[in-house]
Amino acid sequence: MVTVSSTPRRDGLVRRLNGRHHRAALTAYLAVVIGHWAEHLVQAYQIWVLGMPRPQSRGVLGQWFPWLVSSEWLHYGYALVMLVGLFLLRPGFTGRSRTWWTVALALQFWHHVEHLLLFAQAQTGTYLFGQAVPTSVVQLLVGRVELHLFYNSVVFIPMVIAMYRHLRPSDPELHAASCSCLAAQKRTLGVPAAPAPA
Repeated sequence: MVTVSSTPRRDGLVRRLNGRHHRAALTAYLAVVIGHWAEHLVQAYQIWVLGMPRPQSRGVLGQWFPWLVSSEWLHYGYALVMLVGLFLLRPGFTGRSRTWWTVALALQFWHHVEHLLLFAQAQTGTYLFGQAVPTSVVQLLVGRVELHLFYNSVVFIPMVIAMYRHLRPSDPELHAASCSCLAAQKRTLGVPAAPAPA
């Protein structure tokens, strides 16, 4: 004889993040991304407007904690957080917004690979391409500050487009959505709730 538990099945983390907590998770994720962007923009301002030498252009936090800027642990950790966040929050998107989110995920995957190369070189002391410091593949063509401004831009732009499309879905996308971002809109229009993403 099979007994059925009277307690409801607990949702998994990914299901909760892409269901009832999607809006909060996206907001927290966006706050982390914008904080990181602010650091890069301050660093760019320090270099190209204030004329500070690159080693002294460390953004905001780097002025108080210089080791943060020179530590590959921090850079790799952020690249990994970005990748994991894009991956974990992807199921909550539908239609065109999911396509744009997937573009951001693919671009961040490559950005992560570049940081993994830098991290591995820093940890082993073995530098690729005959360089004197850890060097990524594209860094052979473009300076590190410029390259990371570029990488952060090409990941951020499709991510923002995805969020915009997610909050302004077409009718089929609205019907397919199962996250908290569109709950009020669905109630107003009388759209039945879709099942939570698997």
